[in-house]
Amino acid sequence: MNKLVIATDAWHPQVNGVVRVLDRLRRETPAYGLEIDVVSPDGFPAVPLPTYGEIKLALCSPSSVGRRIEAAGAEFVHIPTEGPIGMAARRWCRRQGRGFTTSFHTRFPEYLASRVPVPTSVSYAWLRRFHNSGLATMVSTQTLADELSGRGFRKLAIWPRAVDTGVFCPGEAAALDHPRPIFLYVGRVAVEKNVAGFLALDLPGTKVVVGDGPQRAELERRFPEAKFLGVHTGDDLVRLYRAADVFVFPSRTDTLGLVSIEAMGCGIPVAAHPVPGPRDVVGDSGAGVLDEDLRAAALAALDIPREACRERALQFNWSRSAEAFTDIVRTANGRVPGAGVAKPVAAVG
Repeated sequence: MNKLVIATDAWHPQVNGVVRVLDRLRRETPAYGLEIDVVSPDGFPAVPLPTYGEIKLALCSPSSVGRRIEAAGAEFVHIPTEGPIGMAARRWCRRQGRGFTTSFHTRFPEYLASRVPVPTSVSYAWLRRFHNSGLATMVSTQTLADELSGRGFRKLAIWPRAVDTGVFCPGEAAALDHPRPIFLYVGRVAVEKNVAGFLALDLPGTKVVVGDGPQRAELERRFPEAKFLGVHTGDDLVRLYRAADVFVFPSRTDTLGLVSIEAMGCGIPVAAHPVPGPRDVVGDSGAGVLDEDLRAAALAALDIPREACRERALQFNWSRSAEAFTDIVRTANGRVPGAGVAKPVAAVG
């Protein structure tokens, strides 16, 4: 059994897609001979992220993070976030002459530009330097790999994402006493998610928002007819998915959109813009509708049979995802032959 430490700024009690992926990955990889420990902000002094107080930024040094990595007896190090923990782990590894892998989960340049006037070219230059110093950078789709390669990212490899379709499956739905059809959004309520774009659509029935974030209070004031249900997890979240008629994914900046796959697992069709993320999740599968006119997509999705959605979700399975992650880590660190590793795409562009 090999030992890997994930040094991440995204971890419990945060509620987001990155945390869900890393937590499930930790439970899946032992089947492939890889045990994972986590170095997170837990145990470090922390300050809230400006404009997003739910996220805490650890006050840490490379040596303090390095001590935790060493204490875990790590053979491999993986860095999935570019925050204080990730930066400290990267610096410590470089000082020690240790290789590490990274993964690209979030379009921080676009998120930052939506809040402050920082050109995306500047942010991407910093991210390129961060990731290119590692042994491999994992991305969720070929679409994202092609885009990042065009921006100068090297040593890219496909790590397919997954959801638990045994949990996110058809079954008992929440009893939502709202006019039908119900159009559902699940995720952070923040400007980069374009939740306002969803709520502004002229749609029949009811718009329901599940989640929380810095824009929630503002949007509740602007759209009093919408139903804001706050954060739900576990079985409560699954029953809310099942209660919807259409899942609306308004974001133009997500690298994938796991919530869309969760919705499809429950048999709910997806309406989204034809941008990276939705194009990879939905594509031409027939499990949703992609259109620049999000209202038209949402209305058209009402006619999609639930069986088609479930069938598409089953293609995103955890066995494939965990095995690919393990193969990339071992191959990048020179531990196994390249056969079986998710196909590198460094030659693209």
